[in-house]
Amino acid sequence: MGAFKALVGFVVFGSIVFAAFQLVPPEMNNYSFQDDLQNIAMMGASNPRQTDADIVNSIIAKAQQRGFTLNETQVTVQRIGTPGAPAVYVAADYSVPVNLAVYSLTLHFTPSSGNRGF
Repeated sequence: MGAFKALVGFVVFGSIVFAAFQLVPPEMNNYSFQDDLQNIAMMGASNPRQTDADIVNSIIAKAQQRGFTLNETQVTVQRIGTPGAPAVYVAADYSVPVNLAVYSLTLHFTPSSGNRGF
């Protein structure tokens, strides 16, 4: 009976480790992507010649570097603030499928970052 309990415990522990290896990378990727959005927002606010389309293209390129795809409808860019204190708000909305051998799920992320101006 003790060997059976040990085997079940080992299987449960292995399942938890496997699930962590599947779930942690998308979460960390989202965290890094949110940092990228902050940088893009700051650069967009500091460069008045950069259009909203340029910002959207930058966000899509960063997403591709991170290993997932976005289209223009999944990205939001808003210019806020006054001419003396410009600010840019950027956001993305995407999902990442995760396959856990016996169960599949979709992680939904909505990272955003706003530059409140200087």
